[in-house]
Amino acid sequence: MNALLPRPSILTIEPYVGGESKIPGVNRITKLSSNEGAFGPPPSAIEAIAAAARDAHRYPDGGATKIREAIGARFGLDPARIVCGNGSDELITYLILAYGGEGTELIMPAHGFVMYELSGRYAGCHVIKVPERDMTADIDGILAAVGPRTKLVCLVNPNNPTGRLLPRSEVRRLRAGLRDDILLILDAAYAEYVTDPDYDPGNALVDEGGNTVMTRTFSKIFGLGGMRLGWAYMPAHIADVLARIRGPFNVNAPAMAAGIAALSEPGWIEASVAHNTEWRAKMTAGLQAAGIKVWPSACNFVMADFGSPEKAKAADAFLRSRGLIVRGLGAYNLAQCLRITIGTAEECQLVLDALADFMRG
Repeated sequence: MNALLPRPSILTIEPYVGGESKIPGVNRITKLSSNEGAFGPPPSAIEAIAAAARDAHRYPDGGATKIREAIGARFGLDPARIVCGNGSDELITYLILAYGGEGTELIMPAHGFVMYELSGRYAGCHVIKVPERDMTADIDGILAAVGPRTKLVCLVNPNNPTGRLLPRSEVRRLRAGLRDDILLILDAAYAEYVTDPDYDPGNALVDEGGNTVMTRTFSKIFGLGGMRLGWAYMPAHIADVLARIRGPFNVNAPAMAAGIAALSEPGWIEASVAHNTEWRAKMTAGLQAAGIKVWPSACNFVMADFGSPEKAKAADAFLRSRGLIVRGLGAYNLAQCLRITIGTAEECQLVLDALADFMRG
């Protein structure tokens, strides 16, 4: 037997599995499994990545100064309270490690982003998953689950993988109901796609108190998932904590250059949101017309509910036979559902045609 063993909680973790990108024996693949931006990276970001390659022998700016300033200018935030990371999930893990640990509790919605649970177990937290109502986080249920050992609450809004959006008033009610020693992590990875004028990704709550952090990403609307660039906005004392524990060069130079360029790409967000809003509605209507239930979504994907795991699995296999990869949701205890990214117009139509054929068959 191997006498060298990790902490017991580590062995309870099932490694994260990303969206598939290949199907054996199929050459033409349409990947709609990872909620990547429909149009790829902005042209200026591609140019910035190529230019940064010339200085690949140099270490990047450990303080991520220019990208933090660019983010602050774009979103009206204090750069001193922005921390960048190798994807927003890295920052979420740091926060959970810093404020959780053995003997503490982390609370999350039952169908929240799976990385909260994985990072919580990594830190040694007891993870509590609160049942949802109509695929939406139940604020009363979360508050009722809070106990003396609770140190973290993680909420993605709008939610991945269900796409559901909580009203601003509900998020505020959650924050108001938590003790001051509980950190609320608001994951706003899909914020740019939200068109509800009442929506606040978390900026205001961060500014109003000392125990809320908002995380964001360049992986979705900015099309930079492969560069791994995320950021978080937080109170100064939490930024100081992350500065102590993050890696000294945790964001690479090409990623930062690409992020700065993407933020200033003229009309990129507006065009992406317009396309997403149009085709999310068309995808929803088309699937419903075929007899498939679709949950309302504020993100760049829809969640199609086939009523049973067997039917969802058969639909997934049918799509794969046509080179279409979507995301099965068994890891989220939603095996009856498939999550379908809003891709290009052509890609969306391929999915609609395929699932219409599947339902007829």
